[in-house]
Amino acid sequence: MKAFLLLAAGLSLASPAFSQQMPRPAPPAGAKAHRDLAYVDGGHERQKLDLYLPEKSDGPLPVILWIHGGGWMAGSKEQCLPLRAGYVERGYAVASIGYRLSGHALFPAQIEDCKAAIRWLRGHAKEYGLDPERFGVWGGSAGGHLAALVGTSGGVEEFEVGANAGISSRVQAVCDFYGPTDLTVFVTTPGFESHAGADSPETRLLGGVVAENKDKAKRVDPITYVTKDDPPFLLVHGDKDTTVPLNQSQLLFDELKKTGVSVRFHTIQGAGHGGPAFESEEIAAMVAGFFNERLKNGGKKVEALATASAAGQSAGPPSRRGIPWEALTRRDDRNRDGKVGKDEFRGPAALFQRLDRNADGMITRDEHESAVAPGRNR
Repeated sequence: MKAFLLLAAGLSLASPAFSQQMPRPAPPAGAKAHRDLAYVDGGHERQKLDLYLPEKSDGPLPVILWIHGGGWMAGSKEQCLPLRAGYVERGYAVASIGYRLSGHALFPAQIEDCKAAIRWLRGHAKEYGLDPERFGVWGGSAGGHLAALVGTSGGVEEFEVGANAGISSRVQAVCDFYGPTDLTVFVTTPGFESHAGADSPETRLLGGVVAENKDKAKRVDPITYVTKDDPPFLLVHGDKDTTVPLNQSQLLFDELKKTGVSVRFHTIQGAGHGGPAFESEEIAAMVAGFFNERLKNGGKKVEALATASAAGQSAGPPSRRGIPWEALTRRDDRNRDGKVGKDEFRGPAALFQRLDRNADGMITRDEHESAVAPGRNR
């Protein structure tokens, strides 16, 4: 099984406008693309999804829905990880969901959109040859948060807004790559206090700092809605993540386990927020095995597993040393936010694209160091 490119955008301060500039990936051979399907009639430009289908299939297809990251502020449905990872070729339908960003609307707009997209797809299942009983959702970072929230809020009526009322937005499997799950714990975790500030992605999502909006924050947290009838979860997180603390996946794992929901929590030792460790054959096989078991094989086993592995080297370009991170930020980080944006970067465009490993328009320290020296994360 081939390794895949991790395009799950992190919690960056990228401009929402950047998300409109992302190139559209060509569908793989043997696949057909239905792009910009409006799941809200007359809605916002972001309330659209892309649907990729095998040209030939033997029956209704299981569906993997991708929710992009980007700190709820940026990112694009154009960069669809399951599409690049070959899931259409393996007999899945793949849907990539666009949703309103925090610059367009505060929470709960983002989860309302994701659930509206799921209801729309289920309502059009016969038209596109989808199996409405086999929907899985996957996301990274902010997209991981929304995927987890989709999974735990299946019966939460307050998030069911708009058309296709009466159609379920529940899913049958959830894969969450390093998503936030408890904002109050997140912003008070040592080393992550910047997320409690007035300009943080969390503040922009809520419309106010977490400490002064704890009730609003609780509505955002996937942990709030955990119940015994939630679908199986796969959580994957790096223990050197400097953007979303490991405790976010640990807390959700503990709550799902306590409630009796099937869950596997896999820690990648030495891995940061995305990067080469999430491109490994091992993680690719783990995710594929999870979706195959839950969406194709009808697996019903309930288990609570905590596993770990060491971060391996990237399957991408050979290791080479480049400009040190400190020198790069001194030169290019003009707004001093600890990241280098596309409009700040003074090097070649091709180099920026290589360093911006999660394609969110920002280079973080983890991305830079994993690109110039794969396997090295701080």
